[in-house]
Amino acid sequence: MISKTTIAPQGPQFSELVQGYWRLGDWGMTPQERLRFLKQHIELGITTVDHADIYGGYQCETLFGEALALALEPSLRDSMEIVTKCDINLCTPDFPNRKINHYDTSKAHILNSVNNSLTRLNITEIDVLLIHRLDVLMNADEVADTFNQLQKEGKVKHFGVSNFTPSHFDLLQSRLDKPLVTNQVEINPLNFEVAHDGTLDQLQMNRIKPMAWSCLAGGEIFFGQSEQAIRVRNVLEELKEEVGAQSIDQVIYAWVRKLPSSPLPIIGSGNIERVKAAVDAMNIELTREQWYRVWVESKGHGVP
Repeated sequence: MISKTTIAPQGPQFSELVQGYWRLGDWGMTPQERLRFLKQHIELGITTVDHADIYGGYQCETLFGEALALALEPSLRDSMEIVTKCDINLCTPDFPNRKINHYDTSKAHILNSVNNSLTRLNITEIDVLLIHRLDVLMNADEVADTFNQLQKEGKVKHFGVSNFTPSHFDLLQSRLDKPLVTNQVEINPLNFEVAHDGTLDQLQMNRIKPMAWSCLAGGEIFFGQSEQAIRVRNVLEELKEEVGAQSIDQVIYAWVRKLPSSPLPIIGSGNIERVKAAVDAMNIELTREQWYRVWVESKGHGVP
């Protein structure tokens, strides 16, 4: 059973693992099967779910909302924390006039995105709204004004960012009355630059827990043929035997959670058995030397 943790000093409580719904449209589930999966991971203690308006070509939020509408228990919505994101504009058949994918943190776009997400998700309030990607044209004052309006209207409780650098995180925070509660960033054994570029240092300094996306590197760790992927896969197999893990997935989750900023790994699978395996990984503790063995194989050299 997964425990809850306060994600930031003035932030909400999240489950220590987060269920991601990025690939919900690929899972081939009926609405009833989606609802069953949702209830199953909530029973495991994974109560925080991660969405974005663009996932599945703007379809995944709708698929989730359809399942939620089938719930007979009115308390189901209150038993979870729903995170979603906005600011990426994709070129899809629904938007034939767009010529390129781009970012948009204008007030009009954020307000429209939130209203659309509320409708698709079949909810009245988003627990945490994240700015999905760094918009070079972001006007921090405009975003702050938009956040204030959304909070006053009761549409969003808390705000955060995703894939932000420390300087851009500080820029936006400098304009806000209420602290940002997280920065969702990529963390996996093939790509953990946020551990070296100051991103995780900043979050640890402010006692803010990051949300970690792509912990399994999109499958590259399992199937990739680059020298780095092969080295990392081999050491993870060694560690799996040493710690008694069922699979290298579990070693990876333990490796991510070892970081002192206390990242919350996002699980991307719609297979409940793999979700259960991720829950079991919470009992695995790596030594510092074991953690650095992964670091060395990923970097391809020893520590300086």
